[in-house]
Order: sequence, then C-alpha cells, then structure tokens
Amino acid sequence: MAISKIGQRRQVVIPKEICDGLGLTEGDFVEVSRQRDLVVVKPKRLVDREEKLTRAEEKVVAKGLKELKRGQSTPWSSLKHDLDL
Repeated sequence: MAISKIGQRRQVVIPKEICDGLGLTEGDFVEVSRQRDLVVVKPKRLVDREEKLTRAEEKVVAKGLKELKRGQSTPWSSLKHDLDL
C-alpha cells in the first residue's frame, strides 16, 4: 500500500509502481468517482482502442499535416478518395 498526500490544488500523486502497472503515463486521463467512503480512480481513454487509425489512415493524416505546415491544403473530394469514404 502506498500513501499519497493531497496537494495545494487538491492534486494527488499516484505512486510510480501503480502507474507503471496500469500503463499510465503523463497526460493520460483518469475518471475520478466516489463510491460511499472511497475515492475511485480509473484509467480513462477518450478514444476506444478499436477506433485507432489504420497505418494507411495515419499516412494520409501525416501527409495532410505536412501540407498544412507548408501552407497547402487538399480538397475534401481528394481526402474522401484517399480515405475510401
């Protein structure tokens, strides 16, 4: 069992061994709820794992980001074709 202290802005540090065991890293989200006299903290994903982009979709997105950085854009009709929509 690990003990944490509530900080100045009601922040609580989750011990490293617990974060590592749950695969939590800086920037991840957690859901905090109350169950009677307990505080429950659950890892929370804002996007389901099944909804991740495919490799082909990642390439299209990366290409688009590069174009945006160069000040270019791609018409929606072209994007629809690239994404098979």
